[in-house]
Amino acid sequence: MRAFWILGDQLLPQHPALRQATPQDTFLFIESASRSSHLRYHQHKLVLLYSAMRHYAEELRQAQKQVWYHQLEDGIGDYFDALERFCKNQKPSSIIVMEPNEWGMQSILPHLAKGLGVAIEIIPSEQFLVTRGDFKAWAGSKTNLLMATHYQFQRKRLNILLDEKGKPEGGSWSFDEDNRKTANDFKKAKLTAPPLPAIARSAITQKVISQVTKHWSSHPGQASTFWLPVTRRESLQWLAHFIENSLPHFGAYEDVMIDGEKTLYHSVLSPLLNIGLLTPQECVEAALKAYQDKKAPLASVEGYVRQIIGWREFINGVYWLEMPEYQDLNFLKATRSLPAWIYSAKSPLNCVSRCIQQASETGYNHHIQRLMVLGNFFILSGCEPKAVLAWYKEMYVDAYDWVMQPNVLGMVLYADGGRFATKPYIAGSGYISRMSNYCAGCQYKPAIKTGPQACPFNYLYWNFFAQHSEKFKNNHRINMMVKTWEKKSVVEKEEIQASAKSFFQNNW
Repeated sequence: MRAFWILGDQLLPQHPALRQATPQDTFLFIESASRSSHLRYHQHKLVLLYSAMRHYAEELRQAQKQVWYHQLEDGIGDYFDALERFCKNQKPSSIIVMEPNEWGMQSILPHLAKGLGVAIEIIPSEQFLVTRGDFKAWAGSKTNLLMATHYQFQRKRLNILLDEKGKPEGGSWSFDEDNRKTANDFKKAKLTAPPLPAIARSAITQKVISQVTKHWSSHPGQASTFWLPVTRRESLQWLAHFIENSLPHFGAYEDVMIDGEKTLYHSVLSPLLNIGLLTPQECVEAALKAYQDKKAPLASVEGYVRQIIGWREFINGVYWLEMPEYQDLNFLKATRSLPAWIYSAKSPLNCVSRCIQQASETGYNHHIQRLMVLGNFFILSGCEPKAVLAWYKEMYVDAYDWVMQPNVLGMVLYADGGRFATKPYIAGSGYISRMSNYCAGCQYKPAIKTGPQACPFNYLYWNFFAQHSEKFKNNHRINMMVKTWEKKSVVEKEEIQASAKSFFQNNW
């Protein structure tokens, strides 16, 4: 008898184990309490993982498959403890697992095999459209990896949104410039974002909620307010809802942040994609069909497709290309600890506070909230990369190491020195006031540049260049800001740096 170990973030509808297993083989599932306590993972993420795993296993049982499942109540231990008990009881000839999505998990497999005295065979992952080997071959000896270049390469390879001549549909590879509507545009349009479909809780989910509440009550969020799909059927319903109701407006308003609109027109499918309940192929195909049926504009469809076959596949490729060295990078030599209020949402800045509160309540922020509000704050404050990375991994339901290492260290913090981000993503108050309505409820004034009433993003932005101008004076995308900083008067520079110093003294 062989054991096919199905990891919690690999609940694919067409998992290769389903094709390879014989009736004599066993499907193995392990809930590791010690792994879930490694960081203070959001309670909703833990509920999602355990409930989705249990539903997946139950579906296998109903299909007359042999299932061995280690649940939380079977004992508090790690993967080895559960595997050791399984091997003693079942005596498998081998354990077969699909390539883990995280470097840490893959690195421990040889040690598990040695300790158990049972061979662990790794089969190729089918959870992504681009294999690790293919990405490595594409990257070659490139010094800088550009998502746009990789995206175009994949568009051609997969024949997506190309005309009869092989050129990009609509004459452009990206319609990002068309997707720049502001918070004021949203208000003027008098639109109402559609609510996500409600999910009825099963007895399985209710039991998981109770267990998560019991074991991890100190973690962010409240398991009792869990709101996500946990089955393949429910996930497909969310995909259909997004395509029909949100995709038409997704592109235009994808960067907008509206207080009280938790998801706006975003799909909120990443938590489901990242554990395999949905596949990138079917999400792309659904969006393309909407465009072909004239139910969604090209700019929205292309923008969504780019998030999946562009950004998602690219980030996964970067992760496996650069690990494990990547996790220790700190190009800007940032050392500041996180502020004491980072989990309580009691930030003096309303935009930061509202984003943290939403993340705490739901385990979700969309990409601009994560990058241009929270990420902007972290990089301008000089926060230490590993501490920031841990916070992101703890707060989000779709957070996994392969997602967060490149996104946080590369995109948010520029800790890799520009391996794939051509400049730091930083901004003053202008961007946030234009793309959100957060500033209206803030004690600070976006129009004031320095002093106690000024929006901290204004002086922290220029203080960043005071600290790092040497690093960016030759960066063609941002060297104009370096020159602008250098041209400021001595008095103005002193006011900026004094304001930044005062902010840190009073809020840390």
